[in-house]
Amino acid sequence: MKRLLDCLTLVQTLIAGNFLVLMVFVTSANIIGRQAGIPISGTFEAMGFLGAVVFGLSLSLSHSKKEHLYVSILFDKFPKKVRRAARFVSNLGGIVLFSSIGVQLVKTGINLQRVNEVSETLRVPYYPVVFILAFGVAVLVLLLVYELFTPTGKVS
Repeated sequence: MKRLLDCLTLVQTLIAGNFLVLMVFVTSANIIGRQAGIPISGTFEAMGFLGAVVFGLSLSLSHSKKEHLYVSILFDKFPKKVRRAARFVSNLGGIVLFSSIGVQLVKTGINLQRVNEVSETLRVPYYPVVFILAFGVAVLVLLLVYELFTPTGKVS
């Protein structure tokens, strides 16, 4: 299971990284184009779509590397058993929260697909981005579930 989660996280990270580089290129091209009097139409929308994809696909890496908010000042003072219990409660809460978010994202994506909602300038459908976000959240939930039932999870 861990190998699958690591593979999913790696693939997501590579895709997110490529989209981030694309964001830099599009933004740079738009800035240069504006200076030349020929801005790129739809840049703002493209940045929104790409930013959402980068965010959604980066969730699992951020969690895996523990590069998210963590209240270490408080929890580092507690004994190891209390820290383990706090990690368990935290992961359980994360599973409930992110599962709910994932379900809502899927429902929203299905609705956007059904009504064929598209962006104003580029006329790009919204639903693929929402489904990508839902996938990113689902992988995060799988990581949290794995950590919940893995006694070897690091307790700092």
